[in-house]
Amino acid sequence: MVDVAAPEPSTAARAAFAVNAAVAWLGIALTLVISGAGGYTDTVPDAGLYGVHPDGAAGVVSRLADTLSYFTIWSNVVVALSATLLARRPRRDGPVVRVLRLDALLMITVTAIVYQVLLAPSADVVGWSRLTDPILHVVTPALTVLVWLVVGPRGWVSGRLVPLALVVPLTWIGWMLARGAVVGAYPYDFANVATLGYGSVARTLALILVFGLVVASVYWGLDALLTRRSRRPGELDRPNPTG
Repeated sequence: MVDVAAPEPSTAARAAFAVNAAVAWLGIALTLVISGAGGYTDTVPDAGLYGVHPDGAAGVVSRLADTLSYFTIWSNVVVALSATLLARRPRRDGPVVRVLRLDALLMITVTAIVYQVLLAPSADVVGWSRLTDPILHVVTPALTVLVWLVVGPRGWVSGRLVPLALVVPLTWIGWMLARGAVVGAYPYDFANVATLGYGSVARTLALILVFGLVVASVYWGLDALLTRRSRRPGELDRPNPTG
């Protein structure tokens, strides 16, 4: 990671990052506590999907392992980490920090869209899910994008970083499939290898990754546009450590 000179964000910007981080951490913490305690309403999952656990304390580990294997949780964690870094050390800059910020935008956007398009129509939101689902899938995604649009940071997205933003999603895919091969269960219908097979699941995941590249490219274009609009007349381009 490289520390480079960067303008000090305003107090309002740091407060926005802090609120973004707090909301994301809240959603994660509530989900883990409720899941670990077995507080979510029991439902009978379809074959090959998460949701089969021993009752009571015996199921704590498996419940938490399932929860931590959802892409939704990964995306919210990346948002929380990125926003926390910006709130606490706003002058720290470099390729890793920039990729983490783009990852946060990419992953939380994909989470919100995939949830609304593929999952929400058939989701049975009951019990504590009425509290945590909106935070994870609606509030945190909307707040993350809003904070980025308003306070940036600007000029952080480049063409070189766009493909690097797939590193974390690819890591999740590897973990999800490897764990699924061991426990025989997967987080989502479209990733259910037990019923769809690896070929079908691979095609769907590939399409989602391509969609992710499109989302990252849109943020790249928006970042360039917003950077030009925010630059004072006659101001020279600031060197970009990531190219």
